[in-house]
Amino acid sequence: MPPAHCSAARGAGPPLPPPPPPRPDAFPIDAVLARVADAVRPYPRAAMFALRDGDGGAPPHPSLFEQLVACILSIRTTDEVSLPAARRLLARAATPAALAALDPAAIDALIPDVTFHDRKAEQLRALAHRIVTEFDGALPADPAVLQSFAGVGPKCAHLALGVALDRPYISVDVHVHRVTNRWGYVAAPTPERTLAALERTLPERHRVRINALLVPFGKHVCTGIRPRCSTCPVVRECARVGVTGWR
Repeated sequence: MPPAHCSAARGAGPPLPPPPPPRPDAFPIDAVLARVADAVRPYPRAAMFALRDGDGGAPPHPSLFEQLVACILSIRTTDEVSLPAARRLLARAATPAALAALDPAAIDALIPDVTFHDRKAEQLRALAHRIVTEFDGALPADPAVLQSFAGVGPKCAHLALGVALDRPYISVDVHVHRVTNRWGYVAAPTPERTLAALERTLPERHRVRINALLVPFGKHVCTGIRPRCSTCPVVRECARVGVTGWR
């Protein structure tokens, strides 16, 4: 059975042009991402990119270690909470040695609004201590090593390497998963399978920036419930897979 799209939901929002069929092999990804980039300019950037570059006049935190710390904090936590928490923590301890010198209670006191903050405080202290003792204070730029730390999966490892070092790894969060499947660019039931599909399909030049673009796009335009299809800049290319109501 073909995926549901918005033609089955007439009257659910303003009239839209009929969606094209899903077409992973012929999807105009370059043109679509260029228009998405224009559409998200008014919105805050994804947290880790904002942290790296010091958006809003804040101190930049571009190192791989800082980015990995920030990604752990972001798990199950909104950007609006995780970005200030990362800035508070890194203002106090921006290196493995400095973070390892804090006890978990001190780390926890700096991140109290982060989801699972007490568990993350323990994980961050252990991560920093291991970097100091096992890697002489220098975090290796190796996704396998990063994923060997508690609390770090492929999403965080890939995102930290991409944001900090521009390594061409893809990080699939809820927004990248939802939007690329809704477009019909990939067809995958889970973020893990979306990652595998994007690794086969997405050009290397877009592998880091797709997260930077689709996080704000997914939060403000292509939302989970009633996306803003009537004003979306890529509505004519989007297969609208699974969309039953829109604005």
